[in-house]
Amino acid sequence: MNQLDLFIDRVLSAAKAAGIDPAEVRCSESSDFSAEAMEGSIDSYEVSNTRSLSLRGVYNGRMGGASTEVFDEDAIAMLVRGVQESASLVESKEQDEIFPGEKEYPSLEIPQNDLDTVSAEEKLAFCLEMEKAATAIDPRVSKSMGAYVSTSVGASRLANSYGLRLSRQVPPGGMAMAGVYLMGRDGESTATDGEMKTGRQFHAFDPVEIGRSAAENTLARLNASPVSTGVYRTVLRWDAMRSLLATFAGIFSAESAQQKLSLLAGREGEVIAAPCVTLIDDPLLPGGVASTPYDAEGSAARTKAVIEDGTLRTLLHNRKTARKQGVETTGNASGGATGPVHVSPTNLFLKPGVKSLPELLEQLDDGLLITELSGLHAGANPISGDFSLIAKGFLVVNGRQDRPVEQITVAGNFYQLLKDIRDVGADLEFRGRAIGCPSVDVGTLPVSGAK
Repeated sequence: MNQLDLFIDRVLSAAKAAGIDPAEVRCSESSDFSAEAMEGSIDSYEVSNTRSLSLRGVYNGRMGGASTEVFDEDAIAMLVRGVQESASLVESKEQDEIFPGEKEYPSLEIPQNDLDTVSAEEKLAFCLEMEKAATAIDPRVSKSMGAYVSTSVGASRLANSYGLRLSRQVPPGGMAMAGVYLMGRDGESTATDGEMKTGRQFHAFDPVEIGRSAAENTLARLNASPVSTGVYRTVLRWDAMRSLLATFAGIFSAESAQQKLSLLAGREGEVIAAPCVTLIDDPLLPGGVASTPYDAEGSAARTKAVIEDGTLRTLLHNRKTARKQGVETTGNASGGATGPVHVSPTNLFLKPGVKSLPELLEQLDDGLLITELSGLHAGANPISGDFSLIAKGFLVVNGRQDRPVEQITVAGNFYQLLKDIRDVGADLEFRGRAIGCPSVDVGTLPVSGAK
């Protein structure tokens, strides 16, 4: 047993001696590197190693919590006092619980990485080379908005007074990111765009390839203009669809449904989407950013279809929401380190279809390819599902991507959009996030543009 495990045991013993029983400890560690280049020089550079621990437990019938980044005897006393004091302030009769644990947990495939073999000097040189490559391709690339490199390797532990001891990597196998964002100019027209890559094998990244892709993406947006106001056949590219799904992901939470913040309460078994729509929450996804064999309560994680072939199969539950509904938890407890346990998805994604993006555009014929949505916080109502969002993309003519489009607004309702989906593409992308999407033919959307 290492020193950290011994410290965790001392925290649990002190908690029990102080009348906090049952109790739970969570500990997280992270080693992070980040650097940014701007106009040929390193603009920022940071290396950090962080470690934190939280204690949660029942004191006088109420759940309290406290956390620390200090690992000594004084910290143990502070944690115990913090739990006692916070528990005394709790007024809710609905209490979270400390779960003893499962008999067994699923195994998790851990991707291999080379992050420990890459020096800081290599990362800094990569960042500079990526920016140089991006700005040297075409004179219309007028300015770098910043190139960056980051790596992260972490771990998490969960232990409780019932004897449960769990640990996992966060994210599994670590994560590396590299990208560059640019400004392009052609006469009076300006545009910004870039490229980002994520993965576990840093040496597989090519700075010249990333820079070239960033430049091509930026140049493709030059001389954009709005389309006329109207109703358009529309494909949401994977990144735009992912933004929309991320904004409305909360509607699939049983916690939201029970608080009347989702229109899906009690609708399990109903058809809520087109037959081609299957939405999966997969905590065991190989290589997933949020992959884990257990959730924040220590419940075993499992893969489940939230929507299957258009039918709502389940909402996402923690143990409290499951008890209220008389069902089993789906293993989606989150948070709860020093406060209430909530519900969150793990790796949430639309199951991909078989068509490539060009094939989706070909069947679209004439319409719009939306590649970027903004104003998601102000322009989307996560309860009603209504949205009105600023968008960018490309006109589609005769099934092919045509001129760039900007200064338009697309509107609709997310619940209705799920029903209107005509096809789901094969190009599923996560790009270092826990929510992933392929490109989606969403039927028609109202567009406000040029009059």
